[in-house]
Amino acid sequence: MPSVVRKLTALDAYVNAVILVGAVCAVWLTLDGAGELHRLWSPEAMVFFVFAFGGEFVTLKVMTRGAEGEVTTSTTFALAAMILVHPLAGLIALGSANLVADTWGRKPLQKILFNFFQYAIVVGAAGLVMKLLTGLPRDAAPHLDPSDLPGVLIAALVFFIANIGLVSIVVALATQSSVFTYLARDLFFQASINGLMLGLAPIVVLAADFALPAIALLFLPIFAVHRGGREAIAKEHQALHDALTGLPNRELFKDRIDQTVRTAKRTGETAVVMIMDLDHFKEINDTLGHHMGDALLQEVSSRLQKALRDSDTVARLGGDEFGVLLPSVTTADDATAVAQQLLGHLREPFVLDGMRLEIDASIGLALFPKDGEHNETLQQRADIAMYSAKQAGRGFAMFEPELDRHSPRRLALAGGLRSAIGEGQIRLFYQPKADLRTGRIMGCEALARWDHPEFGIVGPSEFVPIAEQTGLITPLTSFVLDAAIQQVGEWQRAGLELSVAVNLSARSFLDTQLAVEIPRLLARHSVEARLLELEITESMLMTDPARAEATLTRLHQIGLTLSVDDFGTGYSSLANLKRLPVDVIKIDKSFVMEMAVDASDAAIVRSTIELAHNLGLRVVAEGVESEDAWRHLDALGCDLAQGYYLSRPLPAEAATRLIHERGAGFQASVGPSRPPQDLLQRFTKV
Repeated sequence: MPSVVRKLTALDAYVNAVILVGAVCAVWLTLDGAGELHRLWSPEAMVFFVFAFGGEFVTLKVMTRGAEGEVTTSTTFALAAMILVHPLAGLIALGSANLVADTWGRKPLQKILFNFFQYAIVVGAAGLVMKLLTGLPRDAAPHLDPSDLPGVLIAALVFFIANIGLVSIVVALATQSSVFTYLARDLFFQASINGLMLGLAPIVVLAADFALPAIALLFLPIFAVHRGGREAIAKEHQALHDALTGLPNRELFKDRIDQTVRTAKRTGETAVVMIMDLDHFKEINDTLGHHMGDALLQEVSSRLQKALRDSDTVARLGGDEFGVLLPSVTTADDATAVAQQLLGHLREPFVLDGMRLEIDASIGLALFPKDGEHNETLQQRADIAMYSAKQAGRGFAMFEPELDRHSPRRLALAGGLRSAIGEGQIRLFYQPKADLRTGRIMGCEALARWDHPEFGIVGPSEFVPIAEQTGLITPLTSFVLDAAIQQVGEWQRAGLELSVAVNLSARSFLDTQLAVEIPRLLARHSVEARLLELEITESMLMTDPARAEATLTRLHQIGLTLSVDDFGTGYSSLANLKRLPVDVIKIDKSFVMEMAVDASDAAIVRSTIELAHNLGLRVVAEGVESEDAWRHLDALGCDLAQGYYLSRPLPAEAATRLIHERGAGFQASVGPSRPPQDLLQRFTKV
């Protein structure tokens, strides 16, 4: 069978070179120190050996921005042995302690040899400099006098530079990053701790010359440095980790992405950045309290960590936003599979303080190098994809250029929206709502569409966020309200008394001028206030309940009909709605469309209708797309139905024709209406 030869990497070549050079240094130190072997058994040398050996086992584990290392006190006594006895004594002290510690820790043979022989290089370089500058070591006391201190400190500096230089190169090769990157994030910490440890070595020698027991007095400053190191490590950890969950924070997440990008550029691998946001978390926090929200975030963090590999990173970026980094995936399908897996873990119910909670999340994915080659770009595009997933309600989304609000399409839409509002490119479509018992069409919901000269029909999910970002939401809302109220007036003059419902964005709903503008528009078109219905979502009510109640009260005093849209998707309850001046609730279509196959959804629909009626509220069911759903809702006592079974959203003229056609009473047995194709050819694709 042919043998398999592993390709020698740059890391292997470097490690082997250090071992070879270190072996030469060890031989040289041994030959040079052969005449000083008798001094290795002196009481001072034996004390230094014991403390150097013990110091190697009392280490501080250091993790600075992902780079792992150790801080020990052994270097203090190794350098003292070099000054007092010979550099060979320093190598024996450090090398033997390191060999035992690494073997005990079951480190790979190559790493054990590297650690020993890199110390041989470090000790040899520092010992040579010390001998050239001071002539140390001396045979008789004093072994160190004031004139030696500059040379000893320079030798200590050489020791430090050689040690951190050799280690930084091996770390850089192992992580495929640059030496300067490693030094930039680690040099200050290493200098402040290991530099101080080396600086104590001359004091140890002076204490030994005075009286060997005096060395015990040095344990106080050594302990202080050691404790200071622990506190520095703790502060470093706090600076780079989230206090609540213990996960890496935004700063460390950014650093991990930077490292991954550097590695992926060399290896040609694909990396994935995900941004995750919990859906409706604010409602949980506001309804159940911050302590419950914090407990939920901790449980979410735990589940995310368990669902990922050790090489992956999950970070809390703030609030209910998390970041996930996959440093290596084979295909985009692998990335989406991980996203689906994470969503699956989060959709399993949480039980906190005996309370069962179900949550969902939205995840955006950006791939290196396809979607960007820098940390900022990847996070920004993953964030864009996340908002797209949230708006579409589809769990996760991959970044696509058309999602970017800075893409040519979005820039064109943003630049043209103001003129579109003024030039009549924004058109209203009307989706009828019918009485479930009689089939009579009782009103319509007004839905805005942008008939763009270049892009065709643009839906509100695309241009409403642009309006909010560009400050055009107020004129857009004014236009929609004016056009909808005008249409109600036209229907009244044609003998049709119908209400029209208009969706409000969160910003428009909280606009204090809304209660001033609506009466003016109603008066202009001679329309009664009761025929205008304003729809606000459940989440808008729960975001700021006190302000929402005040706004609803002002609008109710005008005589408007107030409706809660998408009821059941948030964390409010009918009991919470009892104190609010609302008239209608609309059951979210997700429950209506699944009630025939999901007993839980059917129970939610039934109980919502019953409780709403007990509170004197009318109920509209959205998403009615079949005769079975119509009949089921009718049997449950639901008031109105809206959905494709009755009609798709129609232009005003087609909606008017349908109302005249079905005005006497829409019968479920007749089936859904089919508006003339010449009117809908351009719009049914929306």
